[in-house]
Amino acid sequence: MTTLQKIKDIEDEMAKTQKNKATSGHLGGLKAKLAKLKRELISDAAGGKAGGGGGDGFDVNKAGDARVGLVGFPSVGKSTLLNVLTGSFSECAAYEFTTLTCIPGEIVYRGAKIQLLDLPGIIEGAKDGKGRGRQVIGTARTCDLILIVLDVTKPFTHKKIIENELEGFGIRLNKSPPDIKVRRRERGGITWTSSTNLTQISGEEIKAICSEYRVSCADISFRCDASAEDLIDVIEGNRVYTRCLYVMNKIDCITIAELDIVAQLPHQVPISSRDEWNLDELLARIFEYLNLTRIYTKPKGQIPDYNQPVVIRDGRTPTVEAFVERIHRGLLKQFKHALVWGTSTKYNPQRCGLAHVLHDEDVVQIIKKV
Repeated sequence: MTTLQKIKDIEDEMAKTQKNKATSGHLGGLKAKLAKLKRELISDAAGGKAGGGGGDGFDVNKAGDARVGLVGFPSVGKSTLLNVLTGSFSECAAYEFTTLTCIPGEIVYRGAKIQLLDLPGIIEGAKDGKGRGRQVIGTARTCDLILIVLDVTKPFTHKKIIENELEGFGIRLNKSPPDIKVRRRERGGITWTSSTNLTQISGEEIKAICSEYRVSCADISFRCDASAEDLIDVIEGNRVYTRCLYVMNKIDCITIAELDIVAQLPHQVPISSRDEWNLDELLARIFEYLNLTRIYTKPKGQIPDYNQPVVIRDGRTPTVEAFVERIHRGLLKQFKHALVWGTSTKYNPQRCGLAHVLHDEDVVQIIKKV
């Protein structure tokens, strides 16, 4: 049997199994088996095996300070949006699957350079290899922010379908990693502690999941009300937690009352890429969700350079040390202290060490050892 056939058999069995205390352990084991099989699909796509990633145009080198990917069904306006925002050319037409490869562009916004990728349209079943879906989603895993472009004239169920495709490929949208620690040991069996009541997972499920992953002795610490899927994600360790914005395109085709309904969705920005409506808000939200920290450099005896800031990406604490490493790692050996102007200091300028945490738009002058 192929991996896809095994996945379908397990999903069918899970659908037929009633959920109760007696079957919780069995369902936990099935969920773990399903996650292991999906991991094989992810590794196949990453390695460029048959039906996986690595096709023409998908090996686009990272550029700029952050990478943003446009994901959505065919003919929702992704290419038009890329052309309007970046000035790049991605073919637009009234038929589906106009874009067959990955088209990159660049946005310069508030001093930050943001790489924007126009990815081919995906279809339901993309995570299982239909179309070039696994290549598209595999590229989306490398993005710092995903823009799911939706056509507001189409059913809102499209949003859920795309979310399921990305979830099936190990991408967790607008979620934080579950606060679970798994510490393996040599003896003692499976034990667990929890700082909160576990309402979504039972002891039988915990044991079944650990058994499936051949974890016979471990101490598991739950610091959140975790589910079986959360525990599997932690054991797998290959999940990507990515911020996501839902770009509700073609609002020029709906009424004000319908627009009010669209506005109730979380993490959404209504736009019209054809008429260039509300693109300023979209750019502002992209910058907000990327959570970039811009630091301006000040050469000794000169005014600060406000044209080309040093950008520290989200995921790393914007300390003076991170700032120095972004300029050149060799500077750390010569570093004496830094003079900092901005909201992160009590007075301006303030002498700071490597551990000082910088704020957005701080000005820094590095003083070297004599």
